[in-house]
Amino acid sequence: MADTSVKIDDVTRDRLKDLAASAGLSIKDYLARVAEEKEHERQLVTATAAFRRVMAEPGLLDRFDADFGGLPQAPAHATPRAA
Repeated sequence: MADTSVKIDDVTRDRLKDLAASAGLSIKDYLARVAEEKEHERQLVTATAAFRRVMAEPGLLDRFDADFGGLPQAPAHATPRAA
């Protein structure tokens, strides 16, 4: 993959340089990591929104329990006890 340049002001460059150094990375590797993290954050926001839409659907949990039998009952011996 070819490298390219991005023009930024000196203050931002110095901030990125310090952040990269504290992470033990070059600025190039640090920015690649930041881009991956930001993509992951965006995916989580999208997934969270979809989950909230589905969970807001009336009767969803009842239908789930009907289709899958609900949560299993914990065995009596699985109750934690003091030693």
